[in-house]
Amino acid sequence: MINIELLLALIAVGYVFGTLVALLQVYGGKVLGTLARIYEWIFRSIPALVLLFLFYYGPPRFGLDISGFVAAMFALGFRSSAYQSQIFRGAIQSIPSGQMMAARSMGMSRVRAIFTIILPQAFRLSIPGWTNEFSSVIKDTTLAYAVGFNEVLRAARIVYDTHYDLAMTVLISVALIFMVLTLLGNAGMGLVERKFRIPGLQVPGYEKVRQMALGSSGRGRGWR
Repeated sequence: MINIELLLALIAVGYVFGTLVALLQVYGGKVLGTLARIYEWIFRSIPALVLLFLFYYGPPRFGLDISGFVAAMFALGFRSSAYQSQIFRGAIQSIPSGQMMAARSMGMSRVRAIFTIILPQAFRLSIPGWTNEFSSVIKDTTLAYAVGFNEVLRAARIVYDTHYDLAMTVLISVALIFMVLTLLGNAGMGLVERKFRIPGLQVPGYEKVRQMALGSSGRGRGWR
């Protein structure tokens, strides 16, 4: 399914930029931290459909011709990164600061300590919140039809435009497809979470952080 290709692409974009934004907010200092917060605020504030139009119709004004897939990947990916950065930032800040101090006292550079000690734990703690983000992002892929991308909702519309009597059947089928994809995705992430929840390697307050992370992206509190 084309929606799955778009989903994987925009999640990858969101993951990379979300991690970077979170690191800048925690370790980037005043200037870079402020820029990261502005980035997060911008992409959380602008509706997804408006972002899609900006990324699709904006570049041609500067001589850049991009496809609907690329526009959707970056527009929705950057938007997802703003939410993912909150998840990652909360996980990073939940790790005791003593671990960084211990690493520095052993001669590790700050960058090496972040990538070898802090991030591996933070990513594990982020899994519950990331599961919640997956459930939201998979539904966002349907918005790509607005910029001409031939995803499942656009295909469904073509069918019921020519066979109006099948409209309800087609829409119910689309709904079921997304319900199944969401269920499978959440089940898969649940397996990943259980695999990485290794006894003895959890940071203090894991369950508390897990519950906070499940709702930390703000997706269910009026931000959409």
